[in-house]
Amino acid sequence: MYQSIAWYATLFFVFLIALAFSFVYGESRKLKEYGPIQEKGYKIRKFYFLGLLAIMGFASAISLSKLPYHDQHAQAKGNVKVVDVTGLQFAWELSDENFIAGEPIQFRVTSKDVTHGFGLYDEKLHLIAQTQAMPDYTNKLSITFNKPGTYKIMCLEYCSTGHHVMIKDIIVKPKGGK
Repeated sequence: MYQSIAWYATLFFVFLIALAFSFVYGESRKLKEYGPIQEKGYKIRKFYFLGLLAIMGFASAISLSKLPYHDQHAQAKGNVKVVDVTGLQFAWELSDENFIAGEPIQFRVTSKDVTHGFGLYDEKLHLIAQTQAMPDYTNKLSITFNKPGTYKIMCLEYCSTGHHVMIKDIIVKPKGGK
């Protein structure tokens, strides 16, 4: 959803900028004070503007198509397994700890005491998803584990002296459940 909003907003604002430049260009052609020098300058500006517009449009299309969370949200539609997660000093409590590769999961993350950072890491300890765990508020994090293995949940927000032990392993089994 956020990627679509960002994409359409960017296209809208690029269109407005192009419209503004087109208006200025059209109005500036009416003046004939400087003759040939002015005409050469307008040609240079025109090609510079069109080149800049093409480069910025291409850069926007490339960068917006790769927003980091789009794939996970797209994969996590349909039959979603809901797992309630509660952070507390210095542990994670999950309502369900049975995960299967390819199964869409929605973590509903909250906290009993202080703010925690819910960081989900793969086996190589690469951060694959994260959200905040806050008291009296629930954040939703949708993900589909594509590969079986042992994943870790670690706290990303310093929550006191035991912060470093706030780690939970979760095991994602292959399809078929072994």
